[in-house]
Amino acid sequence: MSHQAIRSEITGTVCQVLVAEGDTVSEDQALLMVESMKMEIPVIAPRAGRVTKVHFNVGDPIGEGDAAVSLDG
Repeated sequence: MSHQAIRSEITGTVCQVLVAEGDTVSEDQALLMVESMKMEIPVIAPRAGRVTKVHFNVGDPIGEGDAAVSLDG
């Protein structure tokens, strides 16, 4: 089984969490939304898998390169 941390590509504030631990996600599915400079940018799953950890909540600051969600599968 492969573990992968899905990282944010931008610095901003988490404005939506779209998945929960235990959810099964598909490739290219939005996992959470990050607001930066009045724009909302999704953090996208690069592959299908199961969410093992959501590392941020709505309102949390997130940095470029931070692990946002962890996937197994």
